[in-house]
Amino acid sequence: MTHLERGTTQKPGLGGLQLWESPTHWTVFRALPELLGARLATLQNEIKSGHAAVTRSAFFWKEELPRGVGMPACSPVTRMESVHFQRPNVCAVQKLIGTNKKYFTNCKQWYQRKICGKSTVISYECCPGYEKVPGEKGCPAALPLSNLYETLGVVGSTTTQLYTDRTEKLRPEIEGPGSFTIFAPSNEAWASLPAEVLDSLVSNVNIELLNALRYHMVDRRVLTDELKHGMSLTSMYQNSNIQIHHYPNGIVTVNCARLLKADHHATNGVVHLIDKVISTVTNNIQQIIEIEDTFETLRAAVAASGLNTVLEGEGQFTLLAPTNEAFEKIPAETLNRILGDPEALRDLLNNHILKSAMCAEAIVAGLSMETLEGTTLEVGCSGDRLTINGKDIISNKDILATNGVIHFIDELLIPDSAKTLFELAAESDVSTTVDLLRQAGLSTHLSGNERLTLLAPLNSVFKDGAPSIDAHMKNLLLNHIVKDQLASKYLYHGQTLDTLGGKKLRVFVYRNSLCIENSCIAAHDKRGRYGTLFTIDRMLTPPMGTVMDVLKGDNRFSMLVAAIQSAGLTETLNREGVYTVFAPTNEAFQAMPPEDLNKLLGNAKELANLLKYHVGDEILVSGGIGALVRLKSLQGDKLEVSSRNNVVHVNKEPVAEIDIMATNGVVYAINSILQPPANRPQERGDELADSALEIFKQASAFSRAAQRSVRLAPVYQRLLERMKH
Repeated sequence: MTHLERGTTQKPGLGGLQLWESPTHWTVFRALPELLGARLATLQNEIKSGHAAVTRSAFFWKEELPRGVGMPACSPVTRMESVHFQRPNVCAVQKLIGTNKKYFTNCKQWYQRKICGKSTVISYECCPGYEKVPGEKGCPAALPLSNLYETLGVVGSTTTQLYTDRTEKLRPEIEGPGSFTIFAPSNEAWASLPAEVLDSLVSNVNIELLNALRYHMVDRRVLTDELKHGMSLTSMYQNSNIQIHHYPNGIVTVNCARLLKADHHATNGVVHLIDKVISTVTNNIQQIIEIEDTFETLRAAVAASGLNTVLEGEGQFTLLAPTNEAFEKIPAETLNRILGDPEALRDLLNNHILKSAMCAEAIVAGLSMETLEGTTLEVGCSGDRLTINGKDIISNKDILATNGVIHFIDELLIPDSAKTLFELAAESDVSTTVDLLRQAGLSTHLSGNERLTLLAPLNSVFKDGAPSIDAHMKNLLLNHIVKDQLASKYLYHGQTLDTLGGKKLRVFVYRNSLCIENSCIAAHDKRGRYGTLFTIDRMLTPPMGTVMDVLKGDNRFSMLVAAIQSAGLTETLNREGVYTVFAPTNEAFQAMPPEDLNKLLGNAKELANLLKYHVGDEILVSGGIGALVRLKSLQGDKLEVSSRNNVVHVNKEPVAEIDIMATNGVVYAINSILQPPANRPQERGDELADSALEIFKQASAFSRAAQRSVRLAPVYQRLLERMKH
């Protein structure tokens, strides 16, 4: 049997093994090998059923049973590390390369060899309270406990031990009866104190130094698993509070000082080694703002917004406090606009307040944190520097207040909700659209207080060059501005949106996309003070007429128009509805063998049946097409529509042009005739009149010359041509 910790009493065994009860918890000691057989299996079952208690410190794990019995499995990153962790009472130490910074790591807090983006070196040592035994693996022997004074030396806090000696009262107290917790600064922590501060302490050991040491003490034993996030402990100096934060990554801080080594038990308490000398906290966040000269502009802004009640109230916040310099970096026009707008000002300030207290030492990698404004900021680190959204803008950190912590920042964090449409667009990949609006004299809509939504095509839409501005282009741009401030989460299928250009735009909701007419929203919308920005994947083409109007206005479809008229489908494609038309071009009809074409034209019912097979019974724009969509046709059979490598196919045939919008549907140009399933019986109908055949032939001859040039024109130029007619 391994060493028995002082102060424990023996309890009846479970399954033949001895259990020992310490003052705070049950500990199952490693039994001799000959005992580990059927008895071990019995113990394992009892542990699983809840009859035996096995606890693990919140900061260090102890493998006092063989792996897999009552202990959660660790997930080390290499085989060698796994070997170390499988040895009893071995803890890992991650040292940041190039610094003296160390992280004592258990299996809950494994930082994958990276801390703040910097590589670490992994080493191993005995967990607190254990030592090696020659010839045995790991650290199987439990150290005898000493009093708190002696334990300070064991944990390496010899400076704290020395200063305790210098006071008249403290050493006898921590050597005698009682139960205390000491948050003991490391030797490096004492050495890093400013010389004037240290001199003031050691020059008056029985008042200043004694008070400082007592502030690091609590009059009861407190282990790390009792240290809860946001709690306060009453210190032994004038009952002043010590603020505790226990973060999800396992790091524990006291007044923003990180626990280096925790839970070093003593006969009369426990010692936690920390990385800073902590001092009393008396001011709340608002009071600190009031006394700091660098916060003159911030003070005025807080007073104007009424947020002083929040910053002086209860709670635990992190204030990313912009300095005067941060405000001075903002253009005067923008700053005056925000300061003069109570709602924008409040949003601005709330965007600098995180909902929980975050000490710098708790950050080992990027962490998303929500602000009072509702946005999310990425709080991270690079080496020993704290970052916000990847930027090194924090000039002073960990200024502790009674209701949180303050970090000074030298750059203002303006949320979208305090920005104009123009400012939102300037930060997005839509600069070409902004330039076009400016050239068209429409930029005032982007900086005013109208409730609007800008549908802004991405710059990639204009890879062939931006169009020139004329009256028609200006009107098209006006149709990219909706007369309301929208949020994409409230849009629904079939909704219509009124534009400044007088058009009504339709909303189409598909499984994996949200589209407005032929354009789909390419990114999350940005909601500003008055306007919202939707980035879209192409120029909008508002509908210019019905499906029949679209087909009649395009010379490529003259033969199709004649066929539709002859088959009696004109009224169908002119009335209100939701259609997707795969429109064969003249080229498609001309490619048919003459005998097949004559046969088709010789039967009105067969022609109508064929044309109906080219018309889907709902609107499907290209942005709503995934790997495969089966679209029911007016003929009854289904069309298979897919998108591969940015090319739309219908029944495996490539589409020549997509998304020609109509008021009652959408048209796709195809250079082939789609055939209904071959096994579907076709009923022979009446023959077409000679006059219909003649019209069909004339339509074919009329359009041959123009069809190629129309197809090759950029989409927005084709749209402008349609608008002119």
